[in-house]
Amino acid sequence: MHMPHPEHPLLTAVRNSDTEAVATLLLDAYGTPHAHGPHVAAALRLAADALDHRVLDALLKQADLDALDLNGIDADGRTPLLRAVDRSAHDIATALHFAGADPRVADREGRDALALARHWHTTGTGAGVHRRTVRDGDGAICRELVIGGQTVRDGHTAILTHLEWCCGITTPFAELLDRAMAEPEVDHPVWGAAVVAAAGREGPALPPVWDAAAALRHHPDPLARYFGAEVLRCINLYDESGEDEESPFDTPLIDLFLPWAEQEEDPRVMRPLAAGLTGAMDPRAEKPLPALTRHPDAQVRSWAVGGLHWQVQQGNTDALAAVLACTRDANTGVREGACRALLRARADDPAPCDALAACLSDPEEAVRVTAAVQLALRDDHRGDALLDALDGIVDRTSPYYWPLHDVWQHRRNP
Repeated sequence: MHMPHPEHPLLTAVRNSDTEAVATLLLDAYGTPHAHGPHVAAALRLAADALDHRVLDALLKQADLDALDLNGIDADGRTPLLRAVDRSAHDIATALHFAGADPRVADREGRDALALARHWHTTGTGAGVHRRTVRDGDGAICRELVIGGQTVRDGHTAILTHLEWCCGITTPFAELLDRAMAEPEVDHPVWGAAVVAAAGREGPALPPVWDAAAALRHHPDPLARYFGAEVLRCINLYDESGEDEESPFDTPLIDLFLPWAEQEEDPRVMRPLAAGLTGAMDPRAEKPLPALTRHPDAQVRSWAVGGLHWQVQQGNTDALAAVLACTRDANTGVREGACRALLRARADDPAPCDALAACLSDPEEAVRVTAAVQLALRDDHRGDALLDALDGIVDRTSPYYWPLHDVWQHRRNP
């Protein structure tokens, strides 16, 4: 009787969405990719088709890229990238593209990734994909896709915008704004793709974008103001002026953002404003940050506390008081960010370490671990028991891997 061959363990791990097992099967004892064979490429396709971004990310980071066969053609004549584009899977498509998948490879109909994205953006959805329109909890209209019974966001416009930018196609600013505002949720991937496409321009094409984005600060629709603020702060963020060279955008950004932040009432718009103030080098940007740690929106508070590291290190009492208060914030991310901001606080002040020690009993593990790490880096041993309990059970897929590595390095070279 013919017995079927058992499935390769890597494929089983992918089907089970077991990132730890995937990492173990891909890496040898020295952390070097060693797995080869058709099962590696099959694992990539399986993860991509399952829209499992966590497993796909583990494969792209830890497998041998040649073995993954990113541009391999399947039985339907498509690469993994083309399949992701066809299924509107923005996060999968961009991950494959950034890993080295070639968007110029065409399917049997002669369409490369850009042409396929443009086709579905114009005409509808891909094969086996059904579009539906729903309303979220706030009553806003959202577009979703149902793929094999799984609901995902409609990402064709985001993929198209990303590929246009990567291919050097200049999409008009007004069209980018329209594409973004067609989706009411600013965390939809089309917003990020449109902002990057606008803010990532170079040379003479950039000043008109700055002017168009700045003009949106007076727009009555908060979504338009959000887009303008996000484009402006990303233009400044992407500037490649060296540390010894003054950024041409930093001072104009603060000239715009300081009065804008004082008048802005929409919490969504305040997020890029706070992020821009946090990332600016102009010392004027520091003044509103302590007050912004008390803003009603958690993301605004998170950005603000992240911008107080330098002031805390310099012994600014208002900044330190704000960060200490944030260690008791209702939001997990704000508390975690506050723990990080206390790392460089003055060593002769017991308050930062006492606040970190109090966070060792936080209900969220991420906050407890972050507090223990910061204590260890400050040579305070009150969190050592928590860190020791993680020894041997944290692998490279864990968000704690590199913080614990920093502790190990600090203890080795105090």
